[in-house]
Amino acid sequence: MNVSIPDDLKSFVETQVATEGYGTSSEYVRELIRRDRQRNQLRRLILDGLAVGTSHPVDDAFWATLRQRIGSATP
Repeated sequence: MNVSIPDDLKSFVETQVATEGYGTSSEYVRELIRRDRQRNQLRRLILDGLAVGTSHPVDDAFWATLRQRIGSATP
């Protein structure tokens, strides 16, 4: 796949590659695509959760419980 971009975007990508530790512009673009896919998955999960109709307050206790669940799930 080849993608043409204007010079100002090309300069931006080259700067990102040089300053953010990417090996190549392709690596940078792949990372952007992965992040976009994750963002879309998160959006779908949020919308699915909203469609259920039940809600829980998102307060300090919610985040503390979530952090505890995540912490206990890791080895």
